[in-house]
Amino acid sequence: VQLQAFGGGLVEPGGSLRLSCSASGRTSSIRTLTWYRQAPGKERQMVADITSRGDTNYADPVKGRFTISRDNAKNTVYLQMSNLKAEDTAVYLCSADTLHYTDSGEPVVARAWGRGTQVTVSS
Repeated sequence: VQLQAFGGGLVEPGGSLRLSCSASGRTSSIRTLTWYRQAPGKERQMVADITSRGDTNYADPVKGRFTISRDNAKNTVYLQMSNLKAEDTAVYLCSADTLHYTDSGEPVVARAWGRGTQVTVSS
């Protein structure tokens, strides 16, 4: 599975952005999709994830401001970000947990990563 994130940019505090992450390749194996972010000098942080059933989970700093969604027909996951703050500035990356089976039928879970997109919140 290959992933590519889009939609980053420069936005003023209080503004909004929508990120997209499109998957290609063996997309039928995709289960949970996750957005992460990494600011300079800081560790990578989980932002939000969404399961194949549509269950969502958010990090506390973004609850109530960010919304994750997915369109399985388009193999795309979105992150709608509102009321952006300076501390949201980071490179945003998407990942996909994939499920495969070996020749003997054993399940194998793997994680694919996409290239990030820069989000800068500044006046």
